[in-house]
Amino acid sequence: MRTIDLDLVTDKVCELFKSACADVPENVISEIENAKLKEESTLGRQVLSKIIENDKLAKDKHLPICQDTGIAVVFLTIGSEVVFSGDIYEAVNRGVKRAYTEDYLRKSVVRHPLDRKNTGDNTPAIVHIKVVPGDIFRIDVAPKGAGSENMSTVKMLIPADGIEGVKKNILDVVLSAGGKPCPPIIVGVGVGGNFEKCALLAKEALLREIDDESPDPIARNLEQELKSLINKTGIGPMGFGGTETCLAVKVNTFPCHIASLPVAVNIQCHASRHKSCLL
Repeated sequence: MRTIDLDLVTDKVCELFKSACADVPENVISEIENAKLKEESTLGRQVLSKIIENDKLAKDKHLPICQDTGIAVVFLTIGSEVVFSGDIYEAVNRGVKRAYTEDYLRKSVVRHPLDRKNTGDNTPAIVHIKVVPGDIFRIDVAPKGAGSENMSTVKMLIPADGIEGVKKNILDVVLSAGGKPCPPIIVGVGVGGNFEKCALLAKEALLREIDDESPDPIARNLEQELKSLINKTGIGPMGFGGTETCLAVKVNTFPCHIASLPVAVNIQCHASRHKSCLL
């Protein structure tokens, strides 16, 4: 058995959130630069130039990419041969509290959805745990802003809707969102499972590298087709009109009931904020 030092977990969670809020990955910036080259609208190109400038300044000065530094979402992949000396949830929340306090990141979490009193340190985090064979311990963090999260949906389709129904649902969600999630967007899609599983699939899809492809040929073709269709909507960068609305679509799938076809759409802004590490 392998014992994980929870103080190290706290340190790494803190480090990852600080980095995720200020450092857009180079492959994401490259995709935005490619979008600028393809953008047919003059205003759209200007907007993309400002986004690139903002992202580079944030990295150089270690400042937040956006004032909305999100709710803290943490994915833990834990080997079955790993044990802890204490409360893993407490260790994660200590790391979130430190990151958001030390780097003066905006605290956006309220203690209750109806009384709306701020917790003051951006905790508690939303923690998802996956147990796998072996002694691996991986941390993925994703500070998720409300502008894009509020545009996300779960829809329980029926099998008769088929792939065309899936595509229509996703396009309807993107069209309804318009410029609110700060395009060019990354679209995470979960198809299959059940009500809660498809939502988690869509969230996990946003953790994938922006330039990867699904190993599933059906999902891969759907990703490519949807990106093309979304870029034909005319929404454009930040909703000002143009040909580059979407940087990538990521589709994750899971087996489902014979009578169901659940589809979740989780939209992410152009910053694609997530970081990971192995301990």
